[in-house]
Parts: sequence; C-alpha cells; structure tokens
Amino acid sequence: MDYSAFKDILFERREHGILWMTLNRPEKLNAADAAMHQAFVEIWPLIDRDPTVRVAVITGAGRAFSAGGDLNRVEAAYGNYDEIAAILEEARDIVYNMLHCRTPIISAVNGVAVGAGVVVALLSDISIVAENARLGDGHIRMGVAAGDHGAVIWPLLCGMAKAKYYLMTSDFLSGREAERIGLVSLCVPDEQLLDKAMEVATRIATGPRDAIKFTKRVLNQWLLQAGPIFDHSLALEMMGFFSKDLLAGVEGLRNKRPGRFPSSEQ
Repeated sequence: MDYSAFKDILFERREHGILWMTLNRPEKLNAADAAMHQAFVEIWPLIDRDPTVRVAVITGAGRAFSAGGDLNRVEAAYGNYDEIAAILEEARDIVYNMLHCRTPIISAVNGVAVGAGVVVALLSDISIVAENARLGDGHIRMGVAAGDHGAVIWPLLCGMAKAKYYLMTSDFLSGREAERIGLVSLCVPDEQLLDKAMEVATRIATGPRDAIKFTKRVLNQWLLQAGPIFDHSLALEMMGFFSKDLLAGVEGLRNKRPGRFPSSEQ
C-alpha cells in the first residue's frame, strides 16, 4: 500500500505489522486543515485493505496531538451551503470509517487534542494519553452544537452527567482527569507515552488476530446502533454554520477569549 499521498502524516512500518502514524504539522500544532481532515476520512479504509498491517498507532509531532480544525475554513463555510454539506459528509465519514475499520487503532495522545483531533483520539479502540495532555470538545466555544463524535461516544465512555458537562461547557480535561472519569483507556507520564503505546500495540499485534478483530467488531455495535443520534447531532451542528454565533465563536478562538455570541444577548 502507498501512503505517500498523505503529505502531513509520517508513516513508519514497525515489527509485528505495526503501522506507526505521526501527524506532522507541528508548527500548526497538527491542526486539521482541509487536507488533513480529508486524510482522516481516507486513511482508515486504506489501512483496512493493507494485509501487512495488524495494528495502527496514531500520535502527533511536537507539542500537540491535533489542535482542532482550520478556523479559516470554518469561517469561509459560514452560510455556504455547498461547503457546509461537504464538511458534513467528511465529518460523517471520519466517524463511520473508523468504526468500520477492522484493524485495531491505538491513539497516543500527546499535548492538546481538540476538534477532529479528539474525534480520532477517542474513537480509537485504545486511547493512551500523557498526564499533561489536554482534551476538549470545542464545539460550544465555536458557537455550534456538539456534533461529530461527542453525542455518540462521550456518554458511553464517561456517563451522561460528565458528557453533558464537558460537551455543554467545552472545558478541557487533563490526561489524568480523562482517565479518572473513564474517557480514555490509559494515562501515563508524558515521557512514557510512546513506549507504552508501542508496548500495547505489540501485545495486540502478536495476539490472536481474528479474535481481536471480531471483539472490536462486536463492541463497536454499541456505537453503530447510536448512528441516528450521531447523524442528528451532525445535522444540528451544521445548522450552526448559518448562525452569526459561529463567526463570534471563531473570533473568540482567534483572540483566545470567550466568544460574544449574539444569541446570548437576545
């Protein structure tokens, strides 16, 4: 399989069929621009067709796992039906392609994970985070509903009370707190993150391949049966792209302050 088309992801083939992937836009904190967003759609089916890959591990270069989406693209999509429809399809495909990927996926979360980054981090079959990692769902900060993955997986992972709190406030969690509430699989000291991810990947890769693959398939039925909830959340998120709250949220994020949302002043 040829992975060279994914220009912002580094690929390393390691022993036991482990494919090590590193998001590689460190100067932008690995933020998911249009190209990386599309890569998050296309990479999982390609990995699934690669007979040499037993486990895929994804991490980020530099100080972040992935600092969310491209604000320029979000702003340009405001009120643009065709662009909004395209973003909806991409966001939908990221989630479903990850859930349908038969290859076990491990995320090694270093630094911040927001937006599409936290989608990939939490939808991985095993999520391993550094103690000082920071995870958050930023939809509310941007003035739109918590679509994408949030309504599907957060309540299953950490319970409805915590899911509502974090999705409705967009507060960040440290790696330690994410593990404490059950949002992630494991939390380790920062300097041990990559070694631990490799250790777990090796254990999975050298285990009974079909048994592990089928176990993943069965467990993902919990997520797939929530498909109508996911599609509903995504549609409501996209409605926000026609609201001036979106522009206020983008401006706030750019200036690193809370957005001044017009709807809050009515």
